[in-house]
Amino acid sequence: MRFASAILMLILTLAATGCVSRSQARKDEQTAYLAGQNQVLRQQLQQQQAQAALPSVTVIGPVQNGTVPWVAGLTLAQAVATANYLDANPPQKIILTRQGDSATLDAHILINGPDVPLENGDIIELRQ
Repeated sequence: MRFASAILMLILTLAATGCVSRSQARKDEQTAYLAGQNQVLRQQLQQQQAQAALPSVTVIGPVQNGTVPWVAGLTLAQAVATANYLDANPPQKIILTRQGDSATLDAHILINGPDVPLENGDIIELRQ
């Protein structure tokens, strides 16, 4: 009798909660996966927005780090070194853009020339 009542309770429990079909389980898994992906994308966007708010200098060219944090006194040579230049050949030309105005510099200025001070938001382009 106890066995029969236990089975009856199990059947009633299953009927009340319902069984999940494979297709519904798949949909639930996909929904959970997409929710996780969306959360990761939101976190990445928040990080990018936070980094954009920080003072920085952009280095374009064969470098490992295209964004270099700007600090007072940062120079062109320091920014290129911090960006970690990857090409085996040194750049031939450097284009410095500041507030929309560009200036072309000889790349030898990195080694033999005076330090070029940078400002927040400067863009440095390293060309061959």
